[in-house]
Amino acid sequence: MSATPTEEQIQDQVQDANATEASAETAAAEPAFEGEDLSIPEDVPTADDPSSRAASRSLDSAGFTLDEFAALLSKYDYNFKPGDIVNGTVFALESKGAMIDIGAKTAAFMPLQEVSINRVEGLSDVLAPGEIREFFIMSEENEDGQLALSIRRIEYPRAWERVRQLQKEDATIYSEVFATNRGGALVRVEGLRGFIPGSHISTRKPKEELVADFLPLKFLEVDEERNRLVLSHRRALVERKMNRLEVGEVVVGTVRGIKPYGAFIDIGGVSGLLHISEISHEHIETPHSVLNVNDQMKVMIIDLDAERGRISLSTKALEPEPGDMLTDPQKVFEKAEEMAARYKQMLMEQAEEGEDPISSMMI
Repeated sequence: MSATPTEEQIQDQVQDANATEASAETAAAEPAFEGEDLSIPEDVPTADDPSSRAASRSLDSAGFTLDEFAALLSKYDYNFKPGDIVNGTVFALESKGAMIDIGAKTAAFMPLQEVSINRVEGLSDVLAPGEIREFFIMSEENEDGQLALSIRRIEYPRAWERVRQLQKEDATIYSEVFATNRGGALVRVEGLRGFIPGSHISTRKPKEELVADFLPLKFLEVDEERNRLVLSHRRALVERKMNRLEVGEVVVGTVRGIKPYGAFIDIGGVSGLLHISEISHEHIETPHSVLNVNDQMKVMIIDLDAERGRISLSTKALEPEPGDMLTDPQKVFEKAEEMAARYKQMLMEQAEEGEDPISSMMI
């Protein structure tokens, strides 16, 4: 009969069993690291070494380019500069100007005088709360961080561009006279101030009574650099009249002015020149010896110059006999249509022969 193990003997057996199990596990794991150097190398990289960081990735696979990424950032970069044109929303109209939201930290301000190149009574004539439109940034932020805006400075160059295009098309425009001075009349075209020289105003009205009248006008000069916009009322009327006139036609006119070189004849609202050399085949010292202001007479059109707005007239071509304008002008007027028909026939014959009919008439 064997003796019962003591408590100390049992603990010794348990420790021997645990040691045996651990030795078996270590023996089973050792083959996996066989032949490897498990010592720590001396050149271990530190956290500050770039080589220890993850390699940088290209954005090509991110769905957008670097340029697009920069553009996205700039969309939220409120770095406004003078000269920029930005979109803004009107949110308040005040007595001296308008408050505009352009996305800056502080609402921008547009003075009343910058709302348009046209004269306006108030901001409400041009703007409405909630309206979105373009604005020109005039200056840097002030001490309160506020920008100053303008619409007028956007409209100004665009107006000159439209005027240049109208001139290129040789368009006839209509504009209201808002003032007159010693030199002529003042109008506005596309918001720009234009000038009509007195010599290019063709109307029986006194110049001072033209204010508020709308006149047909042609362009004479368009110069943005010199801020010169010059127009002609006379050219517009002559062109309109020319559309209904033709060379060789006889018209009734009234003598409006006499100069040493000839007489100006009003033919239905436009002025034509009866040069001294076209009054008669006979030599004339001065037009005053034959004509008087307010005389009504028949004249024949011998030239239409639309570019310069000039109509050239003749009574010499209507003389049945050379010198009839000096001795019997009534005879000239009675036979005017008959002589004009002969003149037109001469035009056709001279055109076929390639000669100048007017020069032939002067011989």
